[in-house]
Amino acid sequence: MTSASVTVPKKAKPGLYANINAKQERIKAGSKERMSGKNDPDRPSAGDFKAAAKTAKKPKPKKK
Repeated sequence: MTSASVTVPKKAKPGLYANINAKQERIKAGSKERMSGKNDPDRPSAGDFKAAAKTAKKPKPKKK
């Protein structure tokens, strides 16, 4: 039996907005978590939001 090198594509990680939305849902469900404060080092920077906007899906045009 020969072993062929098969590459399995990695599943993409959820994006910044998906992570924020997931955390908000956990908070609504009663998870005692809090959103990061303004000067919290764990908070995403402005550059993180700009990078996320570059990879965001464009909205599809509405059909008439």
